Amino acid sequence: MGNNKLKVLLVRPPRIKQAVTLGEFMYAEPIGLECIYAVLKESYEVQILDLMIQGEDFEKTCEAFKPDVVGITSLCIDVKMVKEIARRAKQFNKDVITIVGGTQAYLRPGSFFDESIDHVFCYTTTENLKALFQCIAYGQIPPLMDGILSKAHAYQSTWVFGRNEYIVPDRTSTEKYRKHYSYLGFKPCAIMQTSLGCSKNCDFCLRWRIEGAKEKDIELECIMSQIQDITEASIMIFDNDFLNNKDRLEKFCDLLESLKITKNFICYASVKSIRSHPDTIRRMAKNGLKAVLVGYETFNQEEMINYKKKSTVADSFEAAKILKDIGIDCWASFMLHPDWDGHDFKRFRKTIKELKPEIATFSPLTPFPNLPLYERYKDRLLFDETAYESWSFGKVTIKPSKMTLRQYYGEVLKTILFINLRMNSVPYMIKRFGFATLFRIGLGSIKVLPTYIKLMFES
Repeated sequence: MGNNKLKVLLVRPPRIKQAVTLGEFMYAEPIGLECIYAVLKESYEVQILDLMIQGEDFEKTCEAFKPDVVGITSLCIDVKMVKEIARRAKQFNKDVITIVGGTQAYLRPGSFFDESIDHVFCYTTTENLKALFQCIAYGQIPPLMDGILSKAHAYQSTWVFGRNEYIVPDRTSTEKYRKHYSYLGFKPCAIMQTSLGCSKNCDFCLRWRIEGAKEKDIELECIMSQIQDITEASIMIFDNDFLNNKDRLEKFCDLLESLKITKNFICYASVKSIRSHPDTIRRMAKNGLKAVLVGYETFNQEEMINYKKKSTVADSFEAAKILKDIGIDCWASFMLHPDWDGHDFKRFRKTIKELKPEIATFSPLTPFPNLPLYERYKDRLLFDETAYESWSFGKVTIKPSKMTLRQYYGEVLKTILFINLRMNSVPYMIKRFGFATLFRIGLGSIKVLPTYIKLMFES
């Protein structure tokens, strides 16, 4: 192209209508694209297009912006849509360069070996980003590069293992969209990461396999600088276990207090961390920690052991009491095991009632390809791994062993109704978030119900 002022369009695909996800409740900014924007903005003209926003149009944006490069982020459920967007980009301009990255590209890059896709980022670093774009800017065929599989080289690899680099996102890149981004009742809400990896190494979890098997903390001075730049009053910290390091949390509070930063914080945390240092978590509450997402996972101790959880069912009740005593909301998450029968579902609902979380969510156990669980349940899988839109954390992907699939979905429906009508407290929602947010979350719940009813009768 002979031009170092490329126009680069970074795209988040639209929601997949038939996928069952938590998108109605948790609608976060495309932080991966914001990181790419931060690296490229000094050298190229870069724009982010969030197709999850109602009213946005890919063709109209291409017509107005005329991109030379279209980069698309991906989850497993997005594969078909990503390929479609890449094809539409080539139809708009046959010379446009198409690039795919994201979680699915890391886990299953072969999903995107397609005539319409020029480069696949298995992992992203400042170095490989700049190197590839320099080649593109000057019309050169890039050599084999670490972390990038290129169509020009038949998607060959250098076989150099790597992970995504921590890059500070440029949140101004999504300024026009930010009023839409939310996390359950907090809207608008930013998201951020302060640490990579996780030493808990739960058997079902994808994230520590992507980020690393132990924590890699980012300097808190860098984190505070980001928090100061964030305009939203609420921030979701999506570390695997933000509360795991007592000393770091104390320093975090020291810095918040010295800088006079006032924000609402939400985070993920493990039962083990909550039990380890409740006094420090109490201090976090005084510095804005409003809610904690806790993976209780199950009522069954044998399942806890099989999941390689570092806590017991009894520990879950202790953690729940600690959060209640401190006054931090508990947003509990659970997994539905494919070997449950009707009695197990009853025990599950009883456990939720006894734990008394402010909000409860659940999803069927999902053995994503590349996980040991996938091999364990391979003979019972209901979908091929290429049925991408079915791998959404919402659909049952493993054939139940103690009831029919229709009966299993019936129990899922009973549990949805139980949680929404009896457990997720309307007074709590109104007090914490107001009527408008209650209506939005309620509408999201209503939208999920017909999907599960349809799945039940199709089973």
